[in-house]
Amino acid sequence: MTSVQLRPVGADALLLEVDTPLDWFAALDAEREAGRLSVVDIVPGARTVLLDGVPDPAALAARLRDWEIDSAPVPQEPPIVVDVHFDGVDLPFVAAHTGLTPDAVVDVLTGTDLTVAFCGFAPGFAYLSGLPWNVPRLQTPRTRVPAGSVALAAEFTGVYPTPSPGGWRIVGHSSAELFSVDREPPALLGPGRTVRFRAA
Repeated sequence: MTSVQLRPVGADALLLEVDTPLDWFAALDAEREAGRLSVVDIVPGARTVLLDGVPDPAALAARLRDWEIDSAPVPQEPPIVVDVHFDGVDLPFVAAHTGLTPDAVVDVLTGTDLTVAFCGFAPGFAYLSGLPWNVPRLQTPRTRVPAGSVALAAEFTGVYPTPSPGGWRIVGHSSAELFSVDREPPALLGPGRTVRFRAA
C-alpha cells in the first residue's frame, strides 16, 4: 500500500505528496494513455507529482486517496547515451570529497545507469538520480555556467542545457542538444528515462 497526501492547487490542479514520485508518474501516465484519466499534464518532482488541468479535482482526489499503484519496474526504453568530456573544474573537489581519484570518479559516472527523477530549473534540465554520493553545492553560485556543463549537487547530476547561473560542481561538458523547440518532445531527457554517460 502506498501513501499519498493530496493538496488542491488553484482551481484545476492537484499536488500529490508521495514517497515514490516516478512510480506514481508512470502509473498515472498509463491511466492517461488508456483514457481513464483526464489531465493536461503530469509533472513529477523530488517528492511530489503535480496533476495539472484536472476537470474535477475533488472527484479525482477521492479516487486517488485509497489508490494502490504497482511499484514493479516499468519496462524501460533503451538508455539515452550522453557523451561527456570529463574536464570539469570541480572534478578534483568531487574526487577529494568522495575519497576517490578523478579517474575513479569518472568510472563511477560512466558505469552507473542514471534515472531522470524530474525536470525543472530550465527547459531541458533533468535531475538525474542514481549516484552513491551526496555532493555539496558551491557556497557562492557561479554567475554563468556554460551550456553543456555536467555537474553534481546533493544526490543529483545534471547537464545545463543553456548558459545560466548555477551552484553545482562541474565535472565535465557535453555537446548533447538537451532542448530544441524543433524536436518532439523538445526535451531530450524526460522523467523515468535511463541515462548513461560515456567518456568522449
